[in-house]
Parts: sequence; structure tokens; C-alpha cells
Amino acid sequence: MRDRPTSRARRQLLGALSLLPLAARGQSSPPAIDVYKSPSCGCCKDWIKHLETNGFANVRVHDTGNSTARARLGMPAKYGSCHTATVDGYVLEGHVPAADVRRLLKQRPAAVGLAVPDMPIGSPGMDAPDYGDRRDPFDVLLVARDGTSTVFASYNRARKS
Repeated sequence: MRDRPTSRARRQLLGALSLLPLAARGQSSPPAIDVYKSPSCGCCKDWIKHLETNGFANVRVHDTGNSTARARLGMPAKYGSCHTATVDGYVLEGHVPAADVRRLLKQRPAAVGLAVPDMPIGSPGMDAPDYGDRRDPFDVLLVARDGTSTVFASYNRARKS
């Protein structure tokens, strides 16, 4: 009888596989992501680098700011951050982790998209060495078409014992 991997080992393996580009996992390449941002925003550039490092090879940058794009795309201003992006019919607002973008594209919920409001330190793009080891808790929100939201994923939360 073969030993089954422990749940921790299994989670680690699944996590590592999720970091592989889709093509390396036998799946088609990911769709293009259009990013609307300020030309001078460094954390936006770092978020784009995070996407590219995590398999999103076709990221197109529009250095036109994002407020107009956010409004045009239907993302409520209350979820605002420093950049707005689109991917395969969804809106991404702020520092959304690449793994959550993949999950969104796999699950395909009826929604506007995902948002990480404000600019939480420790989120992708807000994790530069300047911040040291600081990791603020943040939620990735699934934004519904009626403007409400639910938590899609949580990060850096203290675990209950």
C-alpha cells in the first residue's frame, strides 16, 4: 500500500504547481491583461512584474491613469486603488495576487471582478524591500454587479489557535 502525502505536503505541492505557467501545466496560455495606471507609479510596475513572474506573459500597460477606466469598467470607486486592469471580461482593481486571478478565471463567477482596495503593504507590488518584513492583513474582494462584495481570499491574518 502506498503512503498518501500528508495534507501539508499536498498543500505545498498544489501551491507550487499553481505557480507554474499555465503552458507548463498543459493548459492554454493565459489571456491578456490590460493595466491602466499612472506613468510614475512604482508599485503598479511591481504588480505587473508579479503577474509576469507568475505566468501572465501578455500584460499590456496603459499609462493613462485608472480613475476613468475604473468608472468605465463598472468597478465602484469605493474599491479603488492605484491601478485597474481587465482580464477576460473581468476587472481587477489594485494589488490582486496572481493566484486569485487564476482562480477567478477558472471559477468564472458572475461578477465585475476582484478588488484589493487601497494599497495594503505586503500585497503583490506593495512588498518591496523598503517595507521590510511588514505584512498588513488584506482581503481580496469579489465584487458583484450590484456593487456589493464578498471575501474571495484573505491574507496575512493571524491564525486562531
